[in-house]
Amino acid sequence: MKIGIVCYPTFGGSGVVATELGLELSKRGHEIHFITYSQPVRLELLSNNVHYHEVNVPEYPLFLYQPYELALSSKLVDMVKLHHIEILHVHYAIPHAYAAYMAKKMLQEDGIYVPIVTTLHGTDITLVGSHPFYKPAVTFSINKSDAVTSVSQSLKDDTLRLFNIKNDIEVVPNFIDLSKHENNFTDCQRDMMATEDEKIITHISNFREVKQIPDVIKVFYNIQKEMPAKLMMVGEGPEREPAERLCAKLGISDKVIFFGNSNEIDKILCFSDLFLLPSLTESFGLAALEAMASGVPVISSNTGGIPEVNISGVSGYLSAVNDIDSMSKNAIHILSDAKRLATFKRNAKEASKKFGIHQVVPQYEKIYEDTLRKCMVL
Repeated sequence: MKIGIVCYPTFGGSGVVATELGLELSKRGHEIHFITYSQPVRLELLSNNVHYHEVNVPEYPLFLYQPYELALSSKLVDMVKLHHIEILHVHYAIPHAYAAYMAKKMLQEDGIYVPIVTTLHGTDITLVGSHPFYKPAVTFSINKSDAVTSVSQSLKDDTLRLFNIKNDIEVVPNFIDLSKHENNFTDCQRDMMATEDEKIITHISNFREVKQIPDVIKVFYNIQKEMPAKLMMVGEGPEREPAERLCAKLGISDKVIFFGNSNEIDKILCFSDLFLLPSLTESFGLAALEAMASGVPVISSNTGGIPEVNISGVSGYLSAVNDIDSMSKNAIHILSDAKRLATFKRNAKEASKKFGIHQVVPQYEKIYEDTLRKCMVL
């Protein structure tokens, strides 16, 4: 198949999943065309089966805000015609599904029919989509898609609760390439980060308010009072500077390392003992899954799709949002006993296997095939 993929090309989970999906589909013999405003961060290698097409938005003084949706729709029309793309897979309802529908209608004027598969990732539904200004457009975009998927049952439930959806929504979970988390490093250089007796705690996110960064710091503060420990903070965002100030206020700045954005997540997780994800909400919890695949147990909130990934008492523990005491106790419980920690690490790795890329990508292939077949009948 010739598949066009539209996504945000950033460090966020939806862009990462979309890029990994495209790369795996290309290995399975499909021709993949990424269509977005810059090259996705995980798209390191272009090949005969993987192509990237940049969406340029010309600047006109007439517009206060440049019309990306219009530029994207036009680019989609051009790329479908030029490369004979058979199906569009768009990640995020708006603006991507909205723009894809406009492109679809323009192509129909030329007798070309291209179906749209829309994947819902989270904030397009729970944050942006539920805003009264955007709700009609989101509802329209989902209902006009030829197939719709969501990354968790929780997100599907939220979508059906918040919008008047007439389309079926199929749950296809996020996934990871387990082979990238085998920890095959001859030396993961743990001693550069901490001494042998220190436990290493890690948090990875975009440092937005929803990630509850102060709770990460406070849980670690309680952990380090009970045992030698270091905290690795990976990512960038508006909450980074307040987090650094909180560390200084608590007197733990020397125990916390802020990495910024990193392409070496696998190496950082290689020497981690515990992962913290106390988010206010998560549609899935891809960062938790990546930690588990590296054999790192997870202390998390019990919100959104996280309980579908992190199994309480097995791969880590779940607590209510903002319950710092519970999260701290659970973290200390895991870390305070070497045998218990080893068991949780094994369990975390085992639990991640159901989300392996080779288990999930065939589900998308079947959706493409079924959608194309259904549209041919119509």
